[in-house]
Formats: sequence, structure tokens, C-alpha cells
Amino acid sequence: MKLTSTKFFRTFSQPLWGNNPVSIQSLGICSALAVTVQLKTAVVMGISMTVVVAFSSLLISLIRNRIPRNIRIIAELIIIATLVILTDEFLRAFYYDISKQLSVFVGLIITNCIVLGRTEAFALSNPPHLAFIDGIGNGAGYSAALIMVAFIRELLGSGKFFGLKILPGIFYTAGYEDMGFMLLAPSAFIIIGLMVWLQKTWVKNDTK
Repeated sequence: MKLTSTKFFRTFSQPLWGNNPVSIQSLGICSALAVTVQLKTAVVMGISMTVVVAFSSLLISLIRNRIPRNIRIIAELIIIATLVILTDEFLRAFYYDISKQLSVFVGLIITNCIVLGRTEAFALSNPPHLAFIDGIGNGAGYSAALIMVAFIRELLGSGKFFGLKILPGIFYTAGYEDMGFMLLAPSAFIIIGLMVWLQKTWVKNDTK
């Protein structure tokens, strides 16, 4: 039981820090640049990714022994695309405004390297329960990176938190101005670059 718990913990926690899909593996960067202007869009995108990668890993692991090797990529893409379409339709039905802000980026989860990478690298060679946990862990790691970038961009770019103004008016009266640059895509690239540098330096120092 202890071994199982340890394996569960490592499978879930490794993508959160030591092998984060964004800051360590440098995957999913494009969507991280596009949907992190506001925290709410970053959170919804992170949840959507987590749902898709977790359930696609689970389903592929369940049928891994029955998928012919020569069509495994096609089978994986069919499952991933189905889950992405269902997620996109759910957002359109219940969270239309956010879905409109996310534009095509939920649909582009189909092409995200994180999803197909986890199905190929983990789900095809591990039991369903571990594949599901691995999917949740990678989705959570991706979400954490997006939320961190969005928090910095929204706070410094517009002085808001989840769309609510949090900086007192006295700051603006004293001459403070929002950093408009933070609302542009290059700012996200710079923040992610700093995150990659800091985390890789930290991880490298921890292994010494």
C-alpha cells in the first residue's frame, strides 16, 4: 500500500514542479501566450486541458492492449478530438462569454503536445489509474504555469484580479500607471522565459 501511495504521489507531483510541462518541458507555450491576459480565461483553459489530458489518458490506457500498433496515433487522436469537442461544446453552452474569449484555443488542445505526449509516453504503458493521475498531474502543472503568468499580467497590466479592480485609486492619483505592455503577447513570452530559467536553475541546484 505504501509503494502504491508513493507511486501515486510521484506520478501526480512530478509534473507540478520537477517536470512541469510548460517551464521544464517547454510544451504548450503557444496557448500560454494567448490566454493569459486574464486570470479567468487562464483558469478555464487550464481546467479544459486537465479534463482532456486526464480522460484521454484514462481511455487510451483502458484499451491500450486492443489498439493495433499501426493505427494507435489515429485512435489516440479520435479520442482526444472527441473529448476536446465535448469540452468546447460545454463551454459554449454554459460559459459562452469565456468560450468566446478563448476563441479557437480550446479546439487547439487537439494539437497540444502535452496531450498526445502523455498518451504516447505514459498511458500506453501504464494501468488506467496511474494514467488518469498522470493526466491530472500534467493538467495541473500546465494550469499552474498559466495561472502564474495570468496573475502577473492582469495585476500589472490592468490592476485587476479576476476582472475586479484591486489597486486603490490613491495609487493612480499618486502617478501610478498600468503597464500596457503586460497585456501584449511578448510580455507572456518574457514571463515564461523567466519562469523556465528560474525553475531549471532551482531544479539543477536541488540535484547537486
